[in-house]
Amino acid sequence: MKPFFLSLFLVFSVFSNGQNLYIKTYGNEKNEPLIFIHGGPTGNATLFEGTTAQNLANLGFYVIAYDRRGEGRSTDPNAKFTYTEAFQDLNSIYTKYHLKKAILLSHSFGGLVATLYTNKYPEKVSALVLAGALFSQQETYDHILNTLKEKYKDDPEQLKKISAVENLNKNSAEYRKGCFDLAGENSFFKMPNPTAESKKLYADYEAGEFFKTNIRNKNAPLLFYQNEKQNNIDSRPFLKKIKAKGVPIFTIYGKNDGIFSSAQITSIKKLAGENHFAFLDNCSHYLFVDQQVEFISNIKKWLK
Repeated sequence: MKPFFLSLFLVFSVFSNGQNLYIKTYGNEKNEPLIFIHGGPTGNATLFEGTTAQNLANLGFYVIAYDRRGEGRSTDPNAKFTYTEAFQDLNSIYTKYHLKKAILLSHSFGGLVATLYTNKYPEKVSALVLAGALFSQQETYDHILNTLKEKYKDDPEQLKKISAVENLNKNSAEYRKGCFDLAGENSFFKMPNPTAESKKLYADYEAGEFFKTNIRNKNAPLLFYQNEKQNNIDSRPFLKKIKAKGVPIFTIYGKNDGIFSSAQITSIKKLAGENHFAFLDNCSHYLFVDQQVEFISNIKKWLK
């Protein structure tokens, strides 16, 4: 990020039930608001901020990036990590910035937060964008484990490791962590052929100020599974209700995102509609970095 924008590094606090949230805005407040909802639990918005937020603001959006309560830079030892708490934080952002409606751009686990929020408050959402977003959790876990069982069918040690995860309680933080740890170890989240552009974006991020504040709360998933009953869901029924209520849904995924099966991708494409779906080549989970030009091009096409 250019030094000029670093010099304008303004952090705002929102008081939601007495707690502070890290929030940063990009662009002109008179432009259409777009709220980025990061992945997790344990996540933060640093990668999006360090690579993409200003570029979307340059298109004419008023971009609002924040870290959910208890995650990233929004430290809070009393955070519950429930969807209700996440809704309270979003509502406090709407109040602080006097927003009547906003686009919700959601990534990974943030897609579940954004979907459930939109289902509850459709009047507050002008468009819902699912970017590499989770929507059928158990199918994702099954796909990860089944893919690895096929890959290591002749490797007893690896199969034993996979089986140990598969036999855990499917509604537990340990099961979720085990599945995603295996996915990470097997490069499910990495684009197969990094481009010069993606290499530069990742390198600049890692050398910049945002990477220094890439804070991860390892207790967040444990507390989420302890406090939130909806911890392993299929959000497609909610997405159908949202669509029926007239809120446009846009979906964008990477062809090399290893956590989604072809059946899942087909189903989300059908749900959103042909013109509201993009499938990016040579692109994995962090698609706003892997293929930023195409990612932003689709956002512009859909929302501008």
